[in-house]
Amino acid sequence: MATFKQLLAEVKTQIDEVDPVRAADMLQDDAVLLDVREPDEVAEGAVSSSMYETVHIVRGNLEAQVEARLPDKQRSVVVMCAGGVRSAFAAKSLGELGYTSVVSLIGGFNRWKDEGRSWETPRMLSSDQRRRYSRHLMLPEIGEAGQERLLGSRVLLLGAGGLGSPAALYLAAAGVGTIGIVDMDEVDESNLQRQVLHNTERIGQMKVESAQKTLEALNPDVEVLTFAERLTAANVVDILGGFDVVVDGADNFPTRYLLNDASVKLGVPVVHGSIFRFEGQVSVFDPTTGPTYRDLVPVPPPPELAPNCAEAGVLGVLPGIIGSIQALEAIKVVLGLGTTLRGRLLVFDALDMSFSEYRLEPDPANRVTFSNREKVQIVDLVDHCGAVVTA
Repeated sequence: MATFKQLLAEVKTQIDEVDPVRAADMLQDDAVLLDVREPDEVAEGAVSSSMYETVHIVRGNLEAQVEARLPDKQRSVVVMCAGGVRSAFAAKSLGELGYTSVVSLIGGFNRWKDEGRSWETPRMLSSDQRRRYSRHLMLPEIGEAGQERLLGSRVLLLGAGGLGSPAALYLAAAGVGTIGIVDMDEVDESNLQRQVLHNTERIGQMKVESAQKTLEALNPDVEVLTFAERLTAANVVDILGGFDVVVDGADNFPTRYLLNDASVKLGVPVVHGSIFRFEGQVSVFDPTTGPTYRDLVPVPPPPELAPNCAEAGVLGVLPGIIGSIQALEAIKVVLGLGTTLRGRLLVFDALDMSFSEYRLEPDPANRVTFSNREKVQIVDLVDHCGAVVTA
């Protein structure tokens, strides 16, 4: 039987190895660095991810995960471990999986570091976080890098009511690091049929305070920023600034138009949601790349044709469904994951248990656009929601 040393020597005759000089040239020329070390090793130091594209897959999970993480088998791959042993075996496995341009870094990260090349101490998940988000970490499409991105993300919720409640709960559970909540209302007994952030003991409290208690109890990783005020032209730009995405749970047209125009001016995507009786709808309005709310609803309907939930009623579970979809779309926007509802309107009918989808296109008559953002004026639209607000 062969010894380990003999087996390693045989493997090295079947792969290509490069020194750090050649590895750096390859990485500069669009190769990807595949780091197969254990998480505790990476936590102590890694090749600078700001300089080179890096993918981390523990050697023991390589064969099961690599095809999802590195789908282009023609792309050049530089495999690195601590000293060049595990990377050699990993390079051989990649070749057997059909990767056509794979090399192993001689001396591994230790040699890279000893030669004075760029490296960093990366932000890593704690052991508690690894347990909390373990089901995310199992997904190659998210993994540790995606979870770290979620923890560094900032999502603003417009409203802590029917839609904001489920959206906030799932965003906090997923580990979105900063959640802002805008709502000036107090918890009312009539809210509790659907607004699951709150409870009977908090009737009379500000909704933002109640929401903050619930979310911080659910996940201590999450920082909750509260804005106990009405969204107006005077504060909307300051509140939206610095957030990656907005989850819109507004229940009136003036606020939706105000939010739309501010998001266009700032280039912040909005995950829109609305509910009425037994129906709901969701879309993603990314002003930089697709249609916005003004393309969907150029002019608001008259008040008699647009009653709110207090006037028309709503099935209590409906906002749970729509708000959860909004949370999903917000996470996809943050992670750049999958295909969002940008340019699509998803409509749900609870009575028929059916989903319908409609294409959305930019309205040529709409002048409130990202390309025209310098001329967009943010104004309160209580009396003239349908007015064009460009100079």
